[in-house]
Amino acid sequence: MADGSEDPAVFSSSSLPADPRLLATVTNAYLGTRVYRDTLHVSGVYSGAAGDTHRADVPSPANVRMAVPGAGGLDETFALDTRTGTFSHELRSTDYVATQQIYAHYSLVHLMVVSITIRRLAHNTQPITIQLQTPFEPKSQDLDLKQGPDFQGAHYVYGRTRVPEVQGGPCPAVHMLWTPVPGALTLHGEERERCWQFLTAVAGSEEGAKGSYRRGLGCAAAGSLHRRHARAWAALWRGCSVELAGPLRLRRALRGSLFYLLSSVTPHPVLPPHGISPGGVANGARGEDYWGHVFWDQETWIFPNILLFYPKAARAMLEYRIHTLEGALHNAREQGYEGAKFPWESAATGREVCPEEIYGAQEIHVSGDVLVAFEQYYHTTQDQRLFREDGGWRLVCAVAQYWCSRMVWSEEEQCYHIRDVMPPDEHHCHVDNSAYTNAVAQRSLTFAADLARDLMIPVPEQWLRRAKSIKVPFDAGKKYHPEYDGYSPGEPVKQADVVLLGFPLMHPMSPEVRRNDLEMYEPVTELHGPAMTWSMFAVGWLELKEVQRAQTLLNKCFSNITEPFKIWVENSDGSGAVNFLTGMGGFLQAILFGYTGFRITRSSLRFDPALPDDIHELNVTGVSYLGNKLRFSITREEIGIEVTESLRDPPALPLEAVLEESGQRLPLHKGQRISLPTAAGWIQRSSPGTS
Repeated sequence: MADGSEDPAVFSSSSLPADPRLLATVTNAYLGTRVYRDTLHVSGVYSGAAGDTHRADVPSPANVRMAVPGAGGLDETFALDTRTGTFSHELRSTDYVATQQIYAHYSLVHLMVVSITIRRLAHNTQPITIQLQTPFEPKSQDLDLKQGPDFQGAHYVYGRTRVPEVQGGPCPAVHMLWTPVPGALTLHGEERERCWQFLTAVAGSEEGAKGSYRRGLGCAAAGSLHRRHARAWAALWRGCSVELAGPLRLRRALRGSLFYLLSSVTPHPVLPPHGISPGGVANGARGEDYWGHVFWDQETWIFPNILLFYPKAARAMLEYRIHTLEGALHNAREQGYEGAKFPWESAATGREVCPEEIYGAQEIHVSGDVLVAFEQYYHTTQDQRLFREDGGWRLVCAVAQYWCSRMVWSEEEQCYHIRDVMPPDEHHCHVDNSAYTNAVAQRSLTFAADLARDLMIPVPEQWLRRAKSIKVPFDAGKKYHPEYDGYSPGEPVKQADVVLLGFPLMHPMSPEVRRNDLEMYEPVTELHGPAMTWSMFAVGWLELKEVQRAQTLLNKCFSNITEPFKIWVENSDGSGAVNFLTGMGGFLQAILFGYTGFRITRSSLRFDPALPDDIHELNVTGVSYLGNKLRFSITREEIGIEVTESLRDPPALPLEAVLEESGQRLPLHKGQRISLPTAAGWIQRSSPGTS
């Protein structure tokens, strides 16, 4: 069943995976389904109270399968074309070819489309009939659906979710229209080719659903429905390209990971933000894939990749947290603290919806993870409007207040402690001074203070005092960071934890300490644990220029990638969430921040490339920085950098490249490529006098 194609952008097979969880997903920022599944999901539409909150199952009219009972000699191909975001099923005989396409429309985001085309190959006039199998019933355990009048040939149902997340809270509405699917399609004798299109329109209002269905019909009549979808995907890829000269397996994994992440966002958000869950919008029904909840996965593992190419899409992810800030304020109050404590698992309100209480109570680093994402966005865009006008400053201030209230002063050690927590390594709980938790709290307070100065707001003295005096455990004898107070070297660790201090936190440490942390935790980290872990070890070794060691660890990720559609599983034994965007995000960061050495700092975008032996060239197009789009071409000998696009509103800031060793500054002008030796340097706002 392995993908036999040499095209890294098309994943094809003559059969489907035996495990239906591993079927391809087709999604956009609003709608998603797993192909041949009887449900679809709508972003932000949850049913169930508190810990029972899950994505509401919406019955899917798009679950349609072609068949020709009793026909022999048919060649069958299933394919996912990542260039156009389209899944296809082809039946081919000597007389005809029948092709089904399934896609979540990327520009008309309220539409799911199934099209079937039958085309004659032989010069005969026999009717050709294709059977259609669809188990669709307009019923849902999560929605109270009612039947409405037909509309322009479509059936119509509408209703609300049955149980609100919070008592007395809203129950989101769902309105759906769909083209009825017949039991068979026939190409008659006089016809050479014909295409049938079946539309599903879903929205939060009758007007929205009918408007989307009407627009879809208009595009279908004009023959432009799929073309418009494909154009939207083409534009997306033009602004976001990562190409490398290296093993086909790596190129496919890279393409698939980027495709599934991009399927979850839109470059120009127009819908209310609802966050990204580990399994994406296609997954997350009750009891599966973390029920569609949003975790630290969004900010720590997915966000940096989106930010690098599409800051507006990244901004929408941050707006989700602003939108749910009231819930975070409630969480802190409920636990007896000030400020905002973001939930370990979040849905529509920002209140804690984790089914198991201990995670919501103790895995508090998520609030710091949220602020790291806000910081990365700010340094990449200098978008002060998000903070001055759109709620960002209130959120940053509230998280800083939370950390201050969560700390206690230790007279014995003369520093601040954070006690009784669970670190990212979930094998341990009720520990004091998790190195990662305390480091991310420190970074939160430092960013809050820096941002206050930029916004000309007085900085609370306690932010500075606590940031300076918080304990981040360090063993001066062994020169490494213990995971928490009392950690003994050799204790098993579930997943990447302390190694995250080096990246993404960039916590100050010497190369020796960075190496010691990697060597201390690599052999004791669970071999078959969550998929994002080994990517972070790989980034660490790439920092230290141990490129082959890094590649060996990155190669462990391939045991989490399934065939033929490159669906990731959370754990290499196949357990856990599927279409695991978190693992894909970590893998992409190993390429986009590991091979390139990209680091987002307060004043620059740093680079320090390191390519393994089997990677000869890496080209990254569409990198966004201070309103500019850049192209990087990296080999072992040379880095080429070019500004390909500069925004006009707001105007992009002029840039220059700086070589670390010599201090040489080179201006970057749109359309003019500069070449540098492959070494460390950075991109920054142009300084006066650069020539």
